Amino acid sequence: MKVLVINGSPHTHGCTDRALREVETTLNENGIETVRINVGVKDVRGCIACLSCRNSNKCVFNDIVNEAAPLFAECDGLLIGTPTYYAGANGQLLAFLDRLFYSTAGAFDKTMKVGAAVISSRRAGSTSAFDEINKYFTISSMPIVSSTYWNEVHGYTAEDVEKDKEGLQTMRNLGLNMAFLIKAIKSAKETIGIPSQERGVFTSFFDKD
Repeated sequence: MKVLVINGSPHTHGCTDRALREVETTLNENGIETVRINVGVKDVRGCIACLSCRNSNKCVFNDIVNEAAPLFAECDGLLIGTPTYYAGANGQLLAFLDRLFYSTAGAFDKTMKVGAAVISSRRAGSTSAFDEINKYFTISSMPIVSSTYWNEVHGYTAEDVEKDKEGLQTMRNLGLNMAFLIKAIKSAKETIGIPSQERGVFTSFFDKD
């Protein structure tokens, strides 16, 4: 069982990293392997809606998105961390996620892969950033992992986050819940299987006549 961890911060060892490491440690202690990608230090451009991925099942821009796709395909869970910029997630991370989720839509099924967002902020804006990340999961039949508070830590530096005792507690509880949900879904897959999904209906209102 494996979780793909994506750090969307350009500060590889900053606040977001500190929060993610707390979750990773808990996951590892509970038998879940983790693999990390640091997206915030990569040159990532946005989607240009060329639709090339519909035929190739990969993005036309051969960068970190295509490198991450096979890791996403084989993982049981996705843990995404972002700093808060203007009450939102890092734009570079959002460009990465747009392209990753869209380009892999026909490549593999994301149903019942669990998803969790981790947000860091100095003071405010974290809940709207949290909402942004969770929408990638809800459109993909991915159960969202919750904790004992919103999945956030506060601080301007990683050292500040060490003082956010409740935030770190929330991260540990998030790790426990994520490990449990991954194991529960794995057990259910082996006994009753995953829900079958209806496909094929696409509402567009385009009049062809």
